[in-house]
Amino acid sequence: MNDAPDTVIKKVPIIFIAIIGAFLATLNQTIMSVAVPELIHDFNITAATAQWLTTGYMLVNGVLIPITAFLMNRFSTRQLFQGSMMIFLVGTLISALAVNFPALLIGRLIQAAGAGILMPFLTNVVLILFPPEKRGSAMGIVGLAVVFAPAIGPAFAGYMIENYSWQSMFYWMLPFTVVVIVCAFIYLKNVSEPKETKLDSFSFILSSAGFGLVLYGFSRAGSIGWSSIEVIITLILGFVALTLFTTRQLHSKDAFLDLRVFKFNMFTLTTLINVAVTMVMYADMMLLPLYLQNARGFTALESGLLLLPGALIMGLLMPVSGRLFDKFGAKWLCIIGMFIIILTTFGFVNLKESTSFIYLILFSTGRRVGIALLMMPVQTAGLNQLPKQLYAHGTAISNTVRQVAGAVGTSLLVTVMSSRSKSHLNEWMASRTAVDVDGQKHIQLMATIEGINDAYVVIVAIGILGLILSFFLKKAAQPKEESENRNHPAAVN
Repeated sequence: MNDAPDTVIKKVPIIFIAIIGAFLATLNQTIMSVAVPELIHDFNITAATAQWLTTGYMLVNGVLIPITAFLMNRFSTRQLFQGSMMIFLVGTLISALAVNFPALLIGRLIQAAGAGILMPFLTNVVLILFPPEKRGSAMGIVGLAVVFAPAIGPAFAGYMIENYSWQSMFYWMLPFTVVVIVCAFIYLKNVSEPKETKLDSFSFILSSAGFGLVLYGFSRAGSIGWSSIEVIITLILGFVALTLFTTRQLHSKDAFLDLRVFKFNMFTLTTLINVAVTMVMYADMMLLPLYLQNARGFTALESGLLLLPGALIMGLLMPVSGRLFDKFGAKWLCIIGMFIIILTTFGFVNLKESTSFIYLILFSTGRRVGIALLMMPVQTAGLNQLPKQLYAHGTAISNTVRQVAGAVGTSLLVTVMSSRSKSHLNEWMASRTAVDVDGQKHIQLMATIEGINDAYVVIVAIGILGLILSFFLKKAAQPKEESENRNHPAAVN
């Protein structure tokens, strides 16, 4: 049953419940990578097969996020959130009880089906509940779920794997998920009314095929190379499907995913900046663990703990950056944040086999400070320009673009690292006439480190591009629909 329209809506319980749900879903996305070695042993599978636990999760997320615009318009707030959390709960239970790899993979894919809806849902709720001048603070808190959860995921997973079985990572989620569902039933109020919207099935098929194939193609390119026939065909088919999807949306009166959001210049600009920020963020989440574990021999737990200080500081800074955004806007926060990211990333372009652990912690934490300053303010600045009827579409598109940027960024960095490592290895081996086995291993180690350094140079270049774009940010005019609805009960404190 929907709440009466004149009811004063209490924001804190709604936002808190939604954040906890999104936090669990986002945390769950990153924890399995650390468990891959143990799963390979337990299930007697290859590394490529085990990787489907993270690749499959990402694909389902990427396919489902575009449909969230339709779901947020079709179902009430409570229906959509509880439905998503129930799906997530079922997937978690199946994963915890899995006795073979297919069962675990099915559980993970079901988890992803529920999780993919939660982040766009949370952003949309903030847009509905808060007027533009207060959204920064709210989105700063939302940032805890976006960035803090995946940042602590490796440390948490490393601890659980070293002390318990891999199933424990799912068992601990079950009671928290149940509590969130119960609290949502009691405290979560509807902040939007469902509409009788018809699903454009053909658009859904094109969207699913397009985003799914593109995400899969980029993820495979990082492991099997860009020249692979599988990658080339997958990306071509994906882009053809997305082209047909885009054409259909532009000519549809009731678009499945309304691309008119890109007519708003600040939304388009902030989306491009967010692409750069997402790629930059993946440097720590992917390159640094590779350096620590493959080149330096650190454990998964030690690798995760190195990222933890930055995650904690980021968690503290997210609400602060939100309040600063409400007061000063996004432009200078973005410029300062990008400048910090670029400077601290320079600290990773000359890594050695003897680079100290403290050095790595300091520069990694510095990068996270820069990301915390700009990530949510930039996204909020773009969404603030949209009229109310485009909120659901804007959040869906923003999250879809971030998902694709993560896949592109990962494959790009892996490609650069792999190709440059091979180039360095061939160059050094050719310059030596006789090398013993130990010497070959050392040269391979140094080539890997130099490849990682070269990948960080690419990150610096992406950061510079993001910095240049940041200078064009400005405060967008408030949409007419906002000014007319400023006294809506949902905006009451």
